[in-house]
Amino acid sequence: MFFTREHAHVRKSAKKVQLFIGSYRVIAALVCALLPIGVLTLPAHAATAVTYFVSPSGSDDNSGTSAAAPFRTLTKAQTAVRAVDTSTSGPITVTLAGGVYRLTKTLTFTAADSGGGTAGTVWWKAAAGQTPVISGGTHITGWTRTGTGSAIWSAPAPTGLDTRQLYVDGVRAQRATGSLPVSVTQTATGYTTASGDPMAGWRNPSAIEFVYRGGLGLWTEPRCPVASVTSTAITMAQPCWNNSTQRVMRTDDSGRTYNLVGRKSITEKPTAVENAYELLDKAGEFYLDKSEHRFYYIPRAGEDLTTADVEAPSLDTLVASSGKASDVPSHVGFQGIQFSYANYTTSNTGTGFSEIQATYQITGANGYATQGLCDFVSGGTCPYGNWTKMPAAVRFTYDRSVHFDHDYFVHLGAAGLDLGDGSQNATVTACVFTDISGNGLDLGGVDIPQPSTSAQHTSGITVKDSHFYDIAAEYHGGVAVDAGYIETSTITHNQIDHVPYTAISIGWGGWPDKVSLPAQPNYSNNNTISNNLVHDHMSLLGDGGAVYTNGITGTSMATGEHVTGNVVHDQLNTSGGHVLYTDNGATYVSILGNAVWNINVSPWGSKHGNYTAGDGTYDPTDIEGNYWPSGPSDYDSKGVLIQGNHNITAADQVPSSIITAAGIEAQYQSILSWQPA
Repeated sequence: MFFTREHAHVRKSAKKVQLFIGSYRVIAALVCALLPIGVLTLPAHAATAVTYFVSPSGSDDNSGTSAAAPFRTLTKAQTAVRAVDTSTSGPITVTLAGGVYRLTKTLTFTAADSGGGTAGTVWWKAAAGQTPVISGGTHITGWTRTGTGSAIWSAPAPTGLDTRQLYVDGVRAQRATGSLPVSVTQTATGYTTASGDPMAGWRNPSAIEFVYRGGLGLWTEPRCPVASVTSTAITMAQPCWNNSTQRVMRTDDSGRTYNLVGRKSITEKPTAVENAYELLDKAGEFYLDKSEHRFYYIPRAGEDLTTADVEAPSLDTLVASSGKASDVPSHVGFQGIQFSYANYTTSNTGTGFSEIQATYQITGANGYATQGLCDFVSGGTCPYGNWTKMPAAVRFTYDRSVHFDHDYFVHLGAAGLDLGDGSQNATVTACVFTDISGNGLDLGGVDIPQPSTSAQHTSGITVKDSHFYDIAAEYHGGVAVDAGYIETSTITHNQIDHVPYTAISIGWGGWPDKVSLPAQPNYSNNNTISNNLVHDHMSLLGDGGAVYTNGITGTSMATGEHVTGNVVHDQLNTSGGHVLYTDNGATYVSILGNAVWNINVSPWGSKHGNYTAGDGTYDPTDIEGNYWPSGPSDYDSKGVLIQGNHNITAADQVPSSIITAAGIEAQYQSILSWQPA
């Protein structure tokens, strides 16, 4: 109808067909005008998937594009990924063969590592059936007995290595530990002793560390190094000693410190002494003599140090984002990877470990008098409650859509994973956290209670179907999941067991209510803690619980924190704290449909005056439909509603629907039998 000439030439570009129809240009133009837009556009070719392969036995001279020619290092694979155009490529995957990837510096992710576009999420994942280990460890070899018949073995340590951990065939060794060998009297600088203190003759006395279980509150276990020892005096290292013994007291006769969290000072004698060669007397203990660069260790039964894999952590941070709001990595995922042997040695310095709560600590030469005290004291640093966070082996701040799926955080010297300030829309699914010195998983922080930009919000995080156990192995005040200021986030269907202190802690800054002052304002809202299974927790410290909440959680009951459907049993502490614990300033918390049994403390506590409103009411709280022993009586007044709860004496009185809905879901339960590589 429009043209019949047989010379219609077609030239094909990437996405469109252009027609050249000899002299019939006018007719062709009319055709183009009449046809609907898009008729002359052919479908784009499917984007091509890109896969790189990495193996500890590979070579960075390889192409990395097949399992037969893999790269050797993660940094080489990262460089290759950065060269891919994610706006046109298909899915991008870095496949890691099993084996150990030893890092000497942090693998840092920036905006250049992002997915998005047609690439979707850039996945760094384990090859099928294999477990790659990203390690910050150093292999320690050359073990020999220190003498004929001696139980102690030794091996050379790399020059300059400092560490607090040693692992033998994947089992954490204990630093040499024992009791204080002399009577002491506390002084402003440390202790005086009876003449002839045996520690004066010990090797490397400045390496000795004193441990104080419960030293700054039932929930704490501060640690301070020794500076020097004479026959009659022990001088403690600074600033740890001042930060742990001189916390500034309020002048309003409240008897409280300005930090409002705990006591002024350690007053007890050390409950343990660590890190002295002279205390090395039990199987499984070790000592690192930094002056002679040598490890000493007493093997456990069945260990053969001539063949054992002995690892000493040497790198603090394994994987991290750039930490810059202007350089945000996004759409990056990790799957099937074990993160192990990260170091942390700040506690070995004069800073020590002057704990506040949940491994946050006071640091700095004048920390006891100013840090986090804001307007309470002259020269106080702001915001209130901004104490020093323990770092994590894997740390992402200012990131978008970073995912961890079936990953394993094990044998780590500080915290495991930190999704900190500005982390948004991250997921943690079916991961395992165990044998970690401090917190398992940190969410958000306590340094930005009122963000000035949307980028500073920590929001939209989901932690689900993961297993946390045997964490806080060294810093016993650590928490399995610790969340500071966060919003629209969910912690659900996890299992947390066999931890020395609290299972889940969320919120911060509520302590001013102790002196009838408002809680620290913050942006937290719409967070949910649901259907978790928690048991055999609170085994060492006190004044914690299964779910601990502090501070303002929203602006209404609808936007506040919801604690629902959790199952908790066998909380092990005999005094202090509660099970579902709304502590200072915990405002707008709903506790609904949970089940609790076999406990020694109250299942819930407690009402607090709402000094933010200042109207004589309590912090708004809704407690309904829970099953627990010796629960609170019904109450409906001053902002607190307690009704429809059920007092029980045994687990069989809990509806099976609540019990079966809690914990790791069926499709993920294989992680409960996972074993480290």
